[in-house]
Amino acid sequence: MTDLFEIGQHVLAAQPFSRYLGARLTSMISGSAELTVPITPDLLQQHGFAHGGVISYAADNALTFAGGSVLGADVLTAEYKINYLKPARGERLIARARVVSSGSRQAVCACEVWAATGQDETLCAVAQGTIVTRPASAPAT
Repeated sequence: MTDLFEIGQHVLAAQPFSRYLGARLTSMISGSAELTVPITPDLLQQHGFAHGGVISYAADNALTFAGGSVLGADVLTAEYKINYLKPARGERLIARARVVSSGSRQAVCACEVWAATGQDETLCAVAQGTIVTRPASAPAT
């Protein structure tokens, strides 16, 4: 596999939790990635909004795919921070991440998470994270 998007789809398909959530990688080019997650009844919290953990998952994974687009597929999230801006309601979450700065072993990335219905999108969270290449001592899968 040489196409970044194809590699990204393969990596996402290997993640059982991502498959459980119904996540889809919709774009991955050098320096950016977009991930969508359908907002289903099982992913809501008690007030009917998408659960913050699901929003956080979308941001974390999009950040990691963006970082991996410049560092290679064997990466991990070293840290990330998220700010929730508005409750997420709609049909799906869209997490759009981009590389802000990168070196040979780490990339700092930013992400916006949108709640969407049809073509209407509402910004519900922003995140920033550091993505690193997997250390040789970390177990392989």
